[in-house]
Amino acid sequence: MNPFLRLWDWLHEPVPVLRLALIRIAAPLAILGFMAGRLAHADEWIGDQGFRVPDLGGDWRQPLYVPALPAWGAWAIASIMVASGLACALGVKTRWSGLTFAATLAFVAVADRLAAFTVSKMSPAVVIALAVGPAGSRLSWDAWWRRAHGSKLPRKLRPAVSLRFLQLLPVFIYSSSGIAKERGDWLKVPLVLWTQLHDSYQTSLSFFLAEHIPGWAWTLMQGLVLMFEMGAPLWFGWSRTRHLAFLFGVGMHLMIGLMFGPVLWFALLMMAVLIGGYAPLSWLAPIDALADRVERRKRGTVPATTEVTS
Repeated sequence: MNPFLRLWDWLHEPVPVLRLALIRIAAPLAILGFMAGRLAHADEWIGDQGFRVPDLGGDWRQPLYVPALPAWGAWAIASIMVASGLACALGVKTRWSGLTFAATLAFVAVADRLAAFTVSKMSPAVVIALAVGPAGSRLSWDAWWRRAHGSKLPRKLRPAVSLRFLQLLPVFIYSSSGIAKERGDWLKVPLVLWTQLHDSYQTSLSFFLAEHIPGWAWTLMQGLVLMFEMGAPLWFGWSRTRHLAFLFGVGMHLMIGLMFGPVLWFALLMMAVLIGGYAPLSWLAPIDALADRVERRKRGTVPATTEVTS
């Protein structure tokens, strides 16, 4: 079969909407957690009360200059971000709240490039994918409202290119990270991972582990991480290794969040995408049952799809 046709079929085959709903609930909360420290000082962050990089007049190092907002404008953006992010997580007017949330995230990412980290840069893409897909059709206020007003039960399986995008996103992140590590020192210096435990992000757990785990074990873990990231397209693409790759990825981000303090929110965001995109469907069965109750099944109605498949 033509590989392009196979790709087209894979992108457009029906998938469990519940996967998108789980990411819609968890991802905005992780993003808002990351933004919380900045939102508390919005007038200094994106407003005219704090330091701003001056306009460099079209210099190639500053392709876009966004002037500081007045204090009231900065607080307005912060308020809209929080309100739309929470609304998106709850599934209230999901499409519009998601697009509004994504717009505020994109604005703050370009307004203060010095404070733009990985979460800042990937969040708009994640939220746009949720907004344009059927992420609000299950486990949401929207789903409850439609059923309360007599609408049919939502379909459990729907084509969702946005879910495929979110499934591919961590694979591309891992593979590009692995290539960068391979070109750097990860194959040359056996204790790169161990040395990273001693930077400014160190936590009590990372200090304890660095002190008690022998050096050869860190070298082994360094090799496993490199092998996982460089081989991510294979591990996630092959059905026989997909669940193992999912578990390794979640475990890796769990340890990153515990050992590298401020990176916690990035770890939670990546775990949300991994769990929504790759968790075995048998693990999601209790959540699927909860969604059925939220959708208020009425007497005489039959679910559009009674079985969830991958």
